Amino acid sequence: MTPLDAWNVVSSEPRPLMASAFRARDAITARFGVKAIGGFSGERRLPVREGDTLDFFLVEHSAPDMLVLTERDRHLDVMICLATSGHRLTITSSVVVHNTFGRAYMVPVAPIHRLILAADLRRLRTSSLQEASRSGP
Repeated sequence: MTPLDAWNVVSSEPRPLMASAFRARDAITARFGVKAIGGFSGERRLPVREGDTLDFFLVEHSAPDMLVLTERDRHLDVMICLATSGHRLTITSSVVVHNTFGRAYMVPVAPIHRLILAADLRRLRTSSLQEASRSGP
């Protein structure tokens, strides 16, 4: 599985609760001048290049073994890096907070992101197990 394959698995078939969460996020943060992000479209993308977008993320780097995505605004800078080495996938995320609004925003969002990541990792595991069973011994 490439990093882009992994991204496509976790962002495809957006879950209804996530769509609702994105709508609520956009409605609340718009009052503070934060641009709407709209959530995940479910569109599978192959291939991507630097400068492309994957939903609301900018593709900063795309290689067979690494995908770096960012979203920046005046409150937060978010970076996600998906990297593979052999059969190992590593996902690293970083948030740089710029101001009080960014810090306040992260109070409820940080614990929710942990739950989202756990669900995404389960999806990846299920997807990779299904792929392995299709390819046979």
